[in-house]
Amino acid sequence: MFGIPGKQAVTITPAAAAQIQRLMARDGTQGLRIGIKKGGCAGMEYTMDYVSEINPHDEIVEQDGARVLIAPMAQMFLFGTEIDYETSLLEAGFKFRNPNVADACGCGESIKFKDAAELAAEQATSRG
Repeated sequence: MFGIPGKQAVTITPAAAAQIQRLMARDGTQGLRIGIKKGGCAGMEYTMDYVSEINPHDEIVEQDGARVLIAPMAQMFLFGTEIDYETSLLEAGFKFRNPNVADACGCGESIKFKDAAELAAEQATSRG
């Protein structure tokens, strides 16, 4: 929907691909849908849900047996994002390195995006 021909909407690190593939196999799902919703102290939050049925409007990114689906309303905000899976002594989870984020809260759970005009201008510049 907001993509650049020949370029995936998001990239998935090998660690994230392995974790998504494990989750898909364990739960028998079609993939992991990523979206955004209003909430948190910075204004927006990422959502992640197991997918049993693929929405024809989702953007689909497949890599190394992992399938990520991007909800239609989130595509513009997630374009260019790298999805990683990190494990530390205290926690493990998916991390998003998103060039469209203008600000994030201290705990990293909520984000604020650049405004739509700024996003559109950046995406137009990267096309040409």
